[in-house]
Amino acid sequence: AVVSTQSTGGKVRSNLVGTKFTIYGSGLNPIKPPKAGPDGLVTYREELAAVVYSTNVLGFKGPRKMTVLIPGMTGDHERIEIRPESEHQSILERHKRGEVANILELHNKTPVWNDETQSYVLNFHGRVTQASVKNFQIIHDNDPEYIVMQFGRVSDEVFTMDFRYPLCALQAFAIALSSFDGKIACE
Repeated sequence: AVVSTQSTGGKVRSNLVGTKFTIYGSGLNPIKPPKAGPDGLVTYREELAAVVYSTNVLGFKGPRKMTVLIPGMTGDHERIEIRPESEHQSILERHKRGEVANILELHNKTPVWNDETQSYVLNFHGRVTQASVKNFQIIHDNDPEYIVMQFGRVSDEVFTMDFRYPLCALQAFAIALSSFDGKIACE
C-alpha cells in the first residue's frame, strides 16, 4: 500500500504470509542502484515502523497478538532516524537479533473474555462500537493504561483510529492498514 498521491509519503510492505510489515518513509530503496539527488547525495528511505503478527500454530480462534516496533525518541521528543543500507540493519532484523537500542517495542493490549457476549473485549470508551478481529489498542508494557493507539470498527465498512505520542499520523495509519491484510498464519 502506498500512502500518498503525487510523491510517495510512505509505503507499507509485508512478507509473503502477511505476518510482518515494514513501514517506510520517503527515500530510496538501498537494494536498488542508488541515484544521487540534485545535491549529489543519496538519501536512503527511513524505516518508520515494523509490525509483527504472532503466528497462530494451534489454529485457535482467539485474539491476534501484535508487536509494533518504532524508532526511539531523543530527549527533545524527536524520532531517531533509522535508514538501513542493507536488510541486516532493518528494524525487524535488529529486533530479531536482540539489538534493540533506539527501538521502542509496543504491543497490543490483551483483550479479556466476556462471558455475557461470549467474545474478547477491550474498553474503547465508546469510540469503537462493533466487534472485529481488527480492533486493537497499542500500549507499552511499562504503562498499560497509556493507550498509544486504538483502532476499531464503528459500522460495516467504517473504522476509527486514535493515536498519540510517540506515533506520527503516517505510522498510525500504516499500522492500521496492516490489520486489513490477510494473515494466513494467524487466523
